[in-house]
Amino acid sequence: MNMCDAPCCVCQGVKVDFPPSKLKSGSGEHVCFVLDRLAEEALKRRGFSFKRPNYPTETTEEESVVEDNAELTLSKVEEEMIEEPDEDEENVMDLEALKLRSTHTEAEASSKPDEILESTVDAAEWNLEVERVLPQLKVTIRTDNKDWRIHVDQMHQHRDGIKSSLKEAKSYLDKLQEDIGKTLEKVSSREKYINNQLEHLIQDYRGAQAKLSEAKERYQQASGGVTERTRVLAEISEELEKVKQEMEEKGSSMSDGAPVVKIKQSLTKLKQEIVQMDVRIGVVEHTLLQAKLKEKSNMTRDMHATNIPEPAAGSFA
Repeated sequence: MNMCDAPCCVCQGVKVDFPPSKLKSGSGEHVCFVLDRLAEEALKRRGFSFKRPNYPTETTEEESVVEDNAELTLSKVEEEMIEEPDEDEENVMDLEALKLRSTHTEAEASSKPDEILESTVDAAEWNLEVERVLPQLKVTIRTDNKDWRIHVDQMHQHRDGIKSSLKEAKSYLDKLQEDIGKTLEKVSSREKYINNQLEHLIQDYRGAQAKLSEAKERYQQASGGVTERTRVLAEISEELEKVKQEMEEKGSSMSDGAPVVKIKQSLTKLKQEIVQMDVRIGVVEHTLLQAKLKEKSNMTRDMHATNIPEPAAGSFA
């Protein structure tokens, strides 16, 4: 605790284990502790010593009336504090003012003799004074939202709310669970029925897929053979063009007529062979085309044969 936080307590060498903020409320254990120590220190400074009291022999009717009125006043204070919990901080008690009042009271008490004083106050005037000063004595204690007790109370409230809500919703949840279980059983039985009805169709479909894959493989092999033959034909045609070019060059350089005649005859023969080769190539292409068409027709017929018959589909639907 700093020297400026509570100068009276620090100066007197009193050790405290609570922060100065505990004194802002103006009430409670810590405030009473500070006032008690201040009162003891004031009595020590003044050298006051307690004497044996002399009890007067008189009736206690007035005192009982005063005590009853004090109890009524305190109950009224508590009711007003409950009705007005959010009052501003202006009504909070000032600790410095309390110390000044206590000092003033001690000064007045020192001027009086150290003996038991008899009360001369009228009860009615006392009640009027209490009612007049009562609004200034109101103490507002603000609740701390971080207090663990508030959180515990909230937890208990939420727990009770969850329990009450669970009692209402449990029947609906049980009914929903039962409906979901029945629906899942229906779906499972329907799925088994459909699988049993379509088992032979699924097997036919798998067989058709296997045949289709085989036909595709044969078609790829045939296409590979045609491609190879086309490549060979292109190479032969290229070589033929080279030979023609060489022959033309040699024919133009030769002046003798006999070789030219032989060359012409060779060219004629070569042309005939080329024509025959073209005819053979055409026959091969025609044969290959017929094979492709035949395979395609077979594939189409197989695919039509594997289709689901309409009467069976109608009975399933």
